[in-house]
Amino acid sequence: MRYDPILKNVEDFTVSSCLTLLCSVNHCSITTSEGLGNSRDGFHSIHNRFTGFHASQCGFCTPGMSVSLFSALLDSTKSSSQEFTVREAEKAVSGNLCRCTGYRPIMDACKSFASDVDIEDLGFNSFCKKGDYSLPRFVCTFPEFLKDEIKSIGSGSYKWCSPESIEELQSLLGACKANGSDDVKLVAGNTSTGYYKAEKERSYDKYVDLTRIAEMREVRERHDRVEIGAVVTISKVIAALKEMRLSKIMLFGKLAAHMEKIAARFIRNIGSIGGNLVMAQRQHFPSDMATILVAAGASVNIMSLSRGIDKVTLEEFLQGPPLDAYDLVLSIEIPFWHHKHSELLFETYRAAPRPQGSALAYLNAAFLAQVKEDTKVIINCRLAFGAFGTKHAIRCKEVEEFLCGKVITDNVLYEAITLLGKIVRPQDGTSNLAYRSSLAPGFLFKFLHSLKTEKQPSSSHLDQPMLSSSQRVPIDREFYPVGEAATKCGASLQASGEAVYVDDIPAPTNCLYGAFIYSTKPYAKIKGMRFKEKSVPDGVVGVISCKDVPKSGKNVGFKFSSFTEPLFADEFTLHVGQCIALVVADTQRHADSAASLAVVDYETEGLEPPILSVEEAVKKSSLFEIYPFLYPQQVGDTSKGMSEADHRILSSEIRIGSQYFFYMETQTALAVPDEDNSIVVYSSCQIPQYVHSTVAASLGIPENKVRIITRRVGGGFGGKAVRSMPVATACAVAANKLQRPVRTYVNRKTDMIMTGGRHPMKITYSVGFKSTGKITALELEILIDAGATLGLSMLMPSNIIGALKKYNWGALSFDIKLCKTNLLSKAIMRAPGDVQGTYIAEAIIENVASSLSLEVDTIRKINLHTYESLALFYKDAAGEPHEYTLSSMWDKMGVSSKFEERVSRVRDFNGSNIWRKRGISRVPIIYPVSMFATPGRVSVLSDGTIVVEVGGIELGQGLWTKVKQMAGYALGVLQCDGTEELVDKIRVVQSDTLSMVQGNFTGGSTTSEGSCAAVRLCCQTLVKRLKPLIEKSGGPITWNNLISQAYAQSVNLSASDLYTPGETPTRYLNYGVAVSEVEVDLVTGETTVLQTDILYDSGKSLNPAVDLGQIEGAFVQGLGFFMLEEYITDSEGRLLTDSTWTYKIPTVDTIPRQFNVEILNSGRHEKRVLSSKASGEPPLLLAASVHCATREAIKEARKQLRMWKGEDGPSLMFQLPVPASMPVVKELCGLDIVESYLDWKSKVISSF
Repeated sequence: MRYDPILKNVEDFTVSSCLTLLCSVNHCSITTSEGLGNSRDGFHSIHNRFTGFHASQCGFCTPGMSVSLFSALLDSTKSSSQEFTVREAEKAVSGNLCRCTGYRPIMDACKSFASDVDIEDLGFNSFCKKGDYSLPRFVCTFPEFLKDEIKSIGSGSYKWCSPESIEELQSLLGACKANGSDDVKLVAGNTSTGYYKAEKERSYDKYVDLTRIAEMREVRERHDRVEIGAVVTISKVIAALKEMRLSKIMLFGKLAAHMEKIAARFIRNIGSIGGNLVMAQRQHFPSDMATILVAAGASVNIMSLSRGIDKVTLEEFLQGPPLDAYDLVLSIEIPFWHHKHSELLFETYRAAPRPQGSALAYLNAAFLAQVKEDTKVIINCRLAFGAFGTKHAIRCKEVEEFLCGKVITDNVLYEAITLLGKIVRPQDGTSNLAYRSSLAPGFLFKFLHSLKTEKQPSSSHLDQPMLSSSQRVPIDREFYPVGEAATKCGASLQASGEAVYVDDIPAPTNCLYGAFIYSTKPYAKIKGMRFKEKSVPDGVVGVISCKDVPKSGKNVGFKFSSFTEPLFADEFTLHVGQCIALVVADTQRHADSAASLAVVDYETEGLEPPILSVEEAVKKSSLFEIYPFLYPQQVGDTSKGMSEADHRILSSEIRIGSQYFFYMETQTALAVPDEDNSIVVYSSCQIPQYVHSTVAASLGIPENKVRIITRRVGGGFGGKAVRSMPVATACAVAANKLQRPVRTYVNRKTDMIMTGGRHPMKITYSVGFKSTGKITALELEILIDAGATLGLSMLMPSNIIGALKKYNWGALSFDIKLCKTNLLSKAIMRAPGDVQGTYIAEAIIENVASSLSLEVDTIRKINLHTYESLALFYKDAAGEPHEYTLSSMWDKMGVSSKFEERVSRVRDFNGSNIWRKRGISRVPIIYPVSMFATPGRVSVLSDGTIVVEVGGIELGQGLWTKVKQMAGYALGVLQCDGTEELVDKIRVVQSDTLSMVQGNFTGGSTTSEGSCAAVRLCCQTLVKRLKPLIEKSGGPITWNNLISQAYAQSVNLSASDLYTPGETPTRYLNYGVAVSEVEVDLVTGETTVLQTDILYDSGKSLNPAVDLGQIEGAFVQGLGFFMLEEYITDSEGRLLTDSTWTYKIPTVDTIPRQFNVEILNSGRHEKRVLSSKASGEPPLLLAASVHCATREAIKEARKQLRMWKGEDGPSLMFQLPVPASMPVVKELCGLDIVESYLDWKSKVISSF
């Protein structure tokens, strides 16, 4: 909150802490999520809602979500209606990212505060039965003592200056210039450092804060224009324009609506309108603001020390030379467009990966036209385009001149669009060049088409509220409290920000910070390493490399069984992104800055060229061995199957790219030297046991002198398995060398470059099938890019085939190769191999359907397994006949989703809509999982409270919650008074490798089950020890009295055990079905997921609320893989999409608009843990239904395009790549679709 001493009011707003300069919040009152409420003073109702709606998983993003929601609620009290609506709720967290939940429960938590919400429309939560829907009091007060301290500190003697007038500013800048100082930064919101990262590292001689200058932070309405001060925040501009919309012209409302798609709310709250335009002018920032204001006829007032104050049009400003360091924009003016006897039309457009903002546009545009009311003749128009690969927004004056004086007809439209194509051309080297070029004609067509009397292209769904969701969740009380939908353990602590992650641990005394120096060459000899500047950068203490590994140790950064990987590159680099060294400094900022200044000298002369593709790897026999026991078994005789086929598709190719984990908490570790040459490492990891052995091997010390502690992890998804090991080990080696604590929090760019992601692969297949669509044989060749080192890639072959075998292929054979390349080593990511396997299966099924001109759903159904074929393909993993539920689930989903009815509606929609096409698809999954040994310990303390330790790590998957419930159930069999409340007495504590050995791996979806099984064994031991005391008591006894007697009689109340699957088959199958319906905008290629229905078999769920969150979260992460996340590298393997600006995960506005999930309770599974089944990874595969539905929509678009172009004969088959991003979809629908339509229409008209 900030107090204005002139207006004497308090302004409150949210800000991004990583962008806000410390001095800019001087005399402000700051409230964090913990300040709203906490475990000591009581949690805020927002925290309780996030907990009650099961809207927190790993929890790393939840404090930010809480503060964003609080800000939106406060803003609603200032609006004219003073009501928080569902529409506002949907925008409250639109700029926040979450990788775990899938957003649906977060949105329901937000909507629960809305005045117009239908309580029945809210998702599964723990509030309905309590009726706690009262709105909270939004108390946020400004301290009185701060009001008295606020004063100007504008003297030029300070490094941070806050002038309060234009005159004071001019004097200050004049003095700086006279002193010859050019190193001055003018500050408003400082949001530019979020885009131009180098700015964040730069230090200036003087910072001049412009936000206290009254003239620059006001919005003034003149008789013919509105004047906006340059430091007015974008949020305030939006609010002001919305108010003016009510009394002036609709242009302001359209401007405000578009501005709401610029960045996120917390960025708009501090980012200024002037700063945005200056970024566009000086640094060619692809600004939406510049484009829409150019179309609106805006001008800017510029203050220059040499020229005074000048007023120029925004176009002239953008085209001029970059502003001098001492020049600045004072204000922006937007004219009132008077339109007597004419109609004013104004529209804005943008095509971006995220509809509601927080993503740069591929192209933005804004058009203004004055049209005579009677004749529809265009009197005047302004056509502006931006963000398409040019330096700044431009006006297409040639097209404007052509249109003026004309009435819009098809011929005029065609000529205007043809002329436009010669003007709006991205510069060479611009990404998605052809796609961006195709958008301009589409936008202009949409606008000009609206001037005709005909029906204009269908409007977008963007301004409509998200549709409702439904959850059907079975509650089974047979094993109470197991089976209850208990809220996630620690969710309120996560929401308030009190939950401690590795980087939250207070820095020990003399702590140092590390940053990685990594290779930029795929295969080269390292000649040396230096810094760009001759002197050592500020704060640097040392540079740790392979030379600093103790002589008794080994240069290993990963150790798993007999497999190892180097910690630091030694003589040669193996791939781009390989760790070369760790620079250690006194702060994380100094370490990151020093790492960016490091220069590695390479030499490639005399070396073999690097292997940069799977084809090269095969050609050079650069392959990793796949051990026979890890190689999947083939099924049947494919030669016979091929001979029986009526049709064959031979040697068809599929390529699949990668995906980055994008956990919210990047890789982090803290290593602290301890007594007796030992070391303690706090690591955000999924496999503490192997981090432990890797650190010991690297330091050359016994494992009993290493201790790895992991409390919780801010998202893992497999990325904190192998890739956390070198991070922890590098810190340990540095700490050992320097004998000081060393920690690192890897920045996002470095994390993306060094961590890797999913395995890319090339698939070549041949398939034989009958005329009915029944497949008789499938032959596959799969080339997997494992990267330079093996890691856990040996798991990929069986996982791929395991998911692919979901259909009865008749006979199945394959040749799988793990290719060793000089590319970044790949890691196992959530559903590793399985998601690729299911995509391969669906691509083949769709190809078969296309070749036979049959419906894809028919081909899927005819090739579903019977139990007999399932047992043939999956052997023992198939289980008992009653456990095979997929066939009945397929039919059940058809009924519950009204599949056939919706197929008919989609067909009707496509027949009556030219510019939007829909598709619908039903997809099954089978997902094999394996159980493995898992340890546990349960200890009862003297007051009756219980401490539980397990080998599994809490990643957000609700492992601790399920473990607490299991302990409550297993101890509850004692039936003492009070055992029904045992869950409240249980605390699960952090993983400690010296306390809990054989911790094994947290992953594969079964760690929660294994941990629960281990805890149950421990509790059974305790029950055996306590039962004799109950029998001796001779009557009812309370839990606390029982424990007191046990302590008095020295009964051992700590039990540990190791769960092993034993005779139970270690593998079993999970089943699911999803139906997704999408709508594709043929002009932009944007795909909107209208509805997704999921039916998932979770056996008897240990906690249906947790499993529901896993299902939804996994599905949305899969949605990112199939539709959004472009993992792009250059020819040498350098990652190009290495930041949040270029790599886009799903957000609130990209999830299904109607999201329905039903959890199937499939009854008893005697060989499972209390009949439960996995839920963490399998549902991710169901997102293939969105991809398949998109393909169906594209198929309709291509059919229409072929008709326009007069192409006869059967339509050509096509493959829809992964991800099916906007450029990909638009290209398949036709980059020239608008031109083709107009050309076709002109021919039709001329034929009459």
